[in-house]
Amino acid sequence: MATAAATAADAARKPGLLARLFSNEVLAVASIVLAVAVVVAIVRGAAHWGRIPPLIWVHLGAMLVATVLAPVMLLRRKGTLWHRRLGYVWMSSMLVAAATSLFFKSGAMGPGHLGVFTGDVSPIHALSVFVLVQAPRAVMQARRHDRRRHERTIRALVIGALLVAGFFTFPFNRLLGSWLFG
Repeated sequence: MATAAATAADAARKPGLLARLFSNEVLAVASIVLAVAVVVAIVRGAAHWGRIPPLIWVHLGAMLVATVLAPVMLLRRKGTLWHRRLGYVWMSSMLVAAATSLFFKSGAMGPGHLGVFTGDVSPIHALSVFVLVQAPRAVMQARRHDRRRHERTIRALVIGALLVAGFFTFPFNRLLGSWLFG
């Protein structure tokens, strides 16, 4: 007969819903697809580069770094010196992308507009706040060697703030979507 402590320990080792639905391999492939789509969109939009404000370039660069590093972080061995170093780069790029996105207006496109510094808030801004709160938590969880919570937080960041937000940059006449499909 299992004791309550053994049952609790087994439950703690059991992967969460997100881990069961989206393995690291699936998330890595989705990140690679997103990174390729972003690079293709940027290349296709070369004629418009001069009209893009620096803030958007900083945001795109930070997101591209995070998107390219995500598969590396998800698939390589955890807990190594390189994992920690790349983790700080990944986390920093996520924080930069989240902070810069707070100054965007969702879907704002038009002559001379490009959605920068409009002051309004849209639902996508909630993801930016989510990243600004969760990223430091993920670092603290890793420093405390709380592997389970760290993995859950990272998985939520990858799914919500990287992949969902990333794929939503393509529809609805947004910048990358207009470059990729225009």
